[in-house]
Amino acid sequence: QVQLVESGGGLVQPGGSLKLSCAASRNIFSIYLMGWYRQAPGKQRELIATVRSDGIATYVNSVQARFTISIDTAKNTVYLQMSSLKPEDTAVYYCNALNQLTRGEYWGQGTQVTVSS
Repeated sequence: QVQLVESGGGLVQPGGSLKLSCAASRNIFSIYLMGWYRQAPGKQRELIATVRSDGIATYVNSVQARFTISIDTAKNTVYLQMSSLKPEDTAVYYCNALNQLTRGEYWGQGTQVTVSS
């Protein structure tokens, strides 16, 4: 079993920055693809970024060049640095760990990000 605990959410003005953290209870990065999802009110949960253990990352177009996902294997932590935030980035952000062989996955509890003036 793996626990994922997110932190770092909050209220920020448009154009501001936030850094989310996702701490895993043990080092799983060699076998799990780590990702950040978000779910805005009334919308489906969407995958916005993924990172492999070698640091290779992917992004959805809407956050490309504004968000950066990274991994610190020494701290068992995945980060999402968010910059140039927009009101449409307002959502609950979830950390996800996906075993690409078994398709088993773990979720964090989510952290609220609100972008508003």
